[in-house]
Amino acid sequence: MTKRPLAFLVSLLLTGCSLAPDYQRPESPVPASYTATVTNNAVKATEWQQVFTDPALQKLIDTALKNNRDLRVAVLNVEAYQAKYRIQRAAQLPTLTASGSQTRQLAYDAISNTDTATVGISAYELDLFGRVQSLKDQALETYLAQEATQRSTQLSLIANVASAYMTLLADQDLLRLAEQTAKSYEQSYQLIDQRYQAGISSSLDLSQSRSNLESVKSSLAQYRRQVMLDKNALQLLLGTSIPDGLSTGLPDQDLTLLTPLAADMPSSLLTRRPDIQAAEHTLKAANANIGAARAAFFPTVSLTANAGSMSTSLSKLFDGGSGTWLFQPNISLPIFDWGSREAELDVTKIQKKIEIANYESAIQTAFKEVSDGLVSQDGYRQQLEAQQALVNANKTYYQLAQDRYEKGVDSYLTLLDAQRSLFSAEQTLVNTRLALLNNRVTLFKALGGGWEQK
Repeated sequence: MTKRPLAFLVSLLLTGCSLAPDYQRPESPVPASYTATVTNNAVKATEWQQVFTDPALQKLIDTALKNNRDLRVAVLNVEAYQAKYRIQRAAQLPTLTASGSQTRQLAYDAISNTDTATVGISAYELDLFGRVQSLKDQALETYLAQEATQRSTQLSLIANVASAYMTLLADQDLLRLAEQTAKSYEQSYQLIDQRYQAGISSSLDLSQSRSNLESVKSSLAQYRRQVMLDKNALQLLLGTSIPDGLSTGLPDQDLTLLTPLAADMPSSLLTRRPDIQAAEHTLKAANANIGAARAAFFPTVSLTANAGSMSTSLSKLFDGGSGTWLFQPNISLPIFDWGSREAELDVTKIQKKIEIANYESAIQTAFKEVSDGLVSQDGYRQQLEAQQALVNANKTYYQLAQDRYEKGVDSYLTLLDAQRSLFSAEQTLVNTRLALLNNRVTLFKALGGGWEQK
């Protein structure tokens, strides 16, 4: 007799099914490949250390990965969602409980005692239509989405540290350039003042020289402030103080801080991006929710069962003949709820459509970011070469203008123009170097932290 309830329970469990739709990944809404020129010395990077090759920068990134508070919060969020998944997974199994009680009662001048001890399960839902399984799948996909989001946060942190460090180096270069230019302008002003006192130069020349000097002093104050702000921004990303021994400027020619990335990869590799992975897991979670909403239209079967002993005397609680048992299935059949369940199902279907759109949008955004990075990679290199040539030409122009002014061939206005042109060209050269390096950082992030073609 005791085998029949167990056989009935097993048969119910085996007949359970899922009402969630079969998941099919949406087709990619972008072309199958990129069209971009391959950089000759580009690499196929699979780890960030292969891209960020500067030892000082690697040390900064390691420090940030250990101490950044935003990343720490992201990791804790992953742990929290993992715990929620474990809770939902445990709902698939019956909960075993043990209880004991004693009742002492006075009735009609007589005192009676009742002692009980039971072990059993309480209100365990038989997942006949996959509702609990769908909720577990939804919790799992939500956890995986959060895990991908954490990796996306880590990737952004690496890129932000690299960008902040390079910005600091570039602003230090600009500060040093402003200091050198201010020193040169100061010497020029002193010379013009001497010539003015001797009646050789005009008051207009002296006024123009003074204006030039004050202008570069303003730039000097600006870059001093900016360097301090850059250090504060980098320190916030690191989560601790900035270590000593860092570089004091960007490299002049080879730009060895970062390695250029290869460009000949199919767009399907964007599925390695953690933000796209998070979007797909969120889509799968929405798909699982449809199964739970569909299951709400069917009966819910729960089971309460226990076995134990009951006696009027605690000493005889486990004697023969004191045994008790309870087998209590419960069926809840929805009949009419004014369309509430249908509305819930509609909500889950609409939410899935929303997540499909979000997933496709994430892919389109990623494709644009990679395409922009690839197009800009060689463009910045050519721009850097051209800007370096412009700086060299302006140096020649300045030397000739200075020589011609000292010989009285040209006016001071020509020399003043040469000074300003050289300072502006050198500033643009530093900013172009920074733009090239930032483009490599952006491309590294757009590729999901590097890639490897299978």
